[in-house]
This record gives sequence, C-alpha cells and structure tokens, in this order.
Amino acid sequence: MKFTRKLKVPGLITAAALAVPVSMAFLAIHASQSLAKNQVADQIQGQVNGPQMNGQAMIAPVTKPKIQLAILLDTSSSMDGLIDQARQQIWQVVNEFSTATQHGVKPTLEVAVFEYGNNNLAANNGYIRQVSALTGELDQVSEALFSLTTNGGEEYCGLVIQHAVSQLKWSDSDNDIKAIFIAGNEPFTQGPTPFREAIAAAKSKGIVVNTIHAGGQAEGVSTGWKDGAVLAGGNFMSIDHNHQVAHIDAPQDKRIAELNAQLNETYIPYGVEGEAKLERQMAQDTNSADVSGGMLAKRARSKVSSYYENSSWDLVDAHTNGKVDLDSVEEERLPEPMRDMRKGERKAYVEKAANERKKKQSEILALSKEREVYVAEQRKKQAEKSVSTVEGALIGAVRKQGENKSFQFNAN
Repeated sequence: MKFTRKLKVPGLITAAALAVPVSMAFLAIHASQSLAKNQVADQIQGQVNGPQMNGQAMIAPVTKPKIQLAILLDTSSSMDGLIDQARQQIWQVVNEFSTATQHGVKPTLEVAVFEYGNNNLAANNGYIRQVSALTGELDQVSEALFSLTTNGGEEYCGLVIQHAVSQLKWSDSDNDIKAIFIAGNEPFTQGPTPFREAIAAAKSKGIVVNTIHAGGQAEGVSTGWKDGAVLAGGNFMSIDHNHQVAHIDAPQDKRIAELNAQLNETYIPYGVEGEAKLERQMAQDTNSADVSGGMLAKRARSKVSSYYENSSWDLVDAHTNGKVDLDSVEEERLPEPMRDMRKGERKAYVEKAANERKKKQSEILALSKEREVYVAEQRKKQAEKSVSTVEGALIGAVRKQGENKSFQFNAN
C-alpha cells in the first residue's frame, strides 16, 4: 500500500546500495474489591489514556515506567572511534532493551546526547553542547550521534555531568531508571566543577552516573574515572574505543531492507514538522545503511519495537495511541491527500495505514529473529574475541541498575 504525498519515499534500500520503573502508582491504586482481575490488569498495563468508565468503577490513568539515558561523549581529537561505536551500536542497545518490563508494564525509553571537550564548542560554556534533550524520538538521537565531529579541546567531566543533571527533564520517580553515561579518556578531575560536586547533584535526583574510560583500565583508575563511578554508585568500565564494530551481513538483510522501505510508506506526517521529521527518518535509514546492511537491519528491528514511537508527527502513531482526534485536527495540519477527506474517510485512511504497518512490522520482527540466530552462529564460527565497547557498557549498566528497580530484561 502506498500513501500519496508530496515527499517521495525511497523504494528498495539494499545493503549494497546503502549499505524506567512505573511510578509505583499502581500500588497506590485503591481499587475496590469488586473490580474484576482483568480490570486491575488493564490498569497496571497503563493502556488507558485518561479516566474511563469500566462498569461502575473509574480506572485512573497509569504512568508508564521510564528508562532515561544521557550519553555524554568526549569529542576531542582522539575520540573518533568512540563516536563511531556510539552511533553504530545505538540500535542494538535499543533492541536489547525492547523486551524490558516492570511489573508486566513496558517502559518508555528516552535518550539525550551531550558532547564535550571540542574546541569548536563555545569556551564560555566549558566546551559543552547539548546535542539532544531527553527524547523518545529515536531518529533524533541517531541524527545527534551522526552529527558529531571531533576537534582538540578541554575535557571537563564534572562540568558536563552538572549540565546534564540541571538541563535535562529527569523523571521525579525513584522507580525509574535514570542514568548518565560519560565517556572519554582525559583525567576525570579536570575543569572548574569538581566531579564530586556534580555527582552529589546527580544523586540528589536519583540519577546514577556511570563512567566509561576510553583506554586501559589501570589508566582509568589512576585518572579518577573509577572514583567517579564508585562515588556515584554506578559502573566503571574501560573500553577499546578504537575497536571497529563488525556488522555481520545475513541472508535476511535484503528482505528486511525492502520491508523497511515499505514500512516508511505507512507513515503519515502531520503538523508543522511532519514532513521534516519524515525526511529525518529516511536520512537515518541512509546513515545506517551507509555503514552496512547489518546495521540497517538492526535499525529496522528497532523500528518495530514499542520504543519507536512518533506520535508528535505521524498520524498513525498519534491515532493508535490516542494522542489526536482525527475529527478535530485542523485541515492545515493534515497532509495534502487528507485535506479534502470527510471525517470518516480520514479515520479509514489512517487505520488502513496502521493495519499495513502491523503486517510489515510482523514480518520484520520474524526475519529479525531469524537473523539473530544466523549472526550468533556466525560469531561462534569466527570465534570472535570479546572486546569491551560502548554497547556492552550501556547494556550491562542499565540491566544491573534496572534489577534494583524491579525491571526484567528478557531474551528476545
């Protein structure tokens, strides 16, 4: 099914051509004993968008748990490998968390990106830039990572942690996962803000700071990176930031690429930024595919997870998640093909796209699972030596911290 719009969506994208916890609100729900078990389950799942009548009882909306991650990357001259790992592994990180639940409820995922230590950045701001605020729009995160470049500079770890703590909109719930990951290779003690002061501010908001030293473990210990993590109650990790990420190509990649392009056809942009964000979606497909067909396949897998949610610009997500009333959307906010439609026709148009999307998502998911089995077998045959990278650092730390907050991370 193809939805006509001014913007032309690319057709086949081939590998060759493109290469956290629930606010525990449910514990405070004093449901009457007369509520049936399925009513309580619905309440816990948080599927309601507002108070609704269910029999004689009013079920209150439930806040979904959150996983909030702020990634702070040193973008000084020696950190090209670190940035490459972050941008090439972000979709695998998303996929690892896609099965996470807390008390049976799937969380939302929000990611922010900061860069620091780059001479191209403003000196009066400590050579620090917030590239992306905490957002659930994962294309924005990918765009932020691919926008990064390196240049020599001053690396102020304490100051960038302070910026992340004060500038981002962190959850107020102590049951959500709130984590900062700071990665770099210069002494952790540099800069005008003592790291102990910045970490104390993070802890006051329930934010765990994890440190990723891009280099040897002994050097990370001697330059304060381990001290920072210990003080923060987080993980200290040393990684080989110059390790080249290997994306194994699989027989499923070509069909996944085809389905991914067809999946894009089911997005119906609306509002002032709709078309621009649709373009961004396709640009991030291209960025992934330019790396390898394997990376595009990982991104496609992420696009069928609950984390890939675009209600702010896509009418299918917005309608499905109860974020818009199609009968009330102003005509000028609609894409051109929908402007002359009657109200009933609008709903039919959007729901047809939603049904088509479900079909594409289902096939991508099935192929992705086949792909994961194939890749695991190939890695065994190649007897790859285990190397610590950004992906492992993020996944390991979040899993560990999530277990303390009743999160469960199941195998795909």
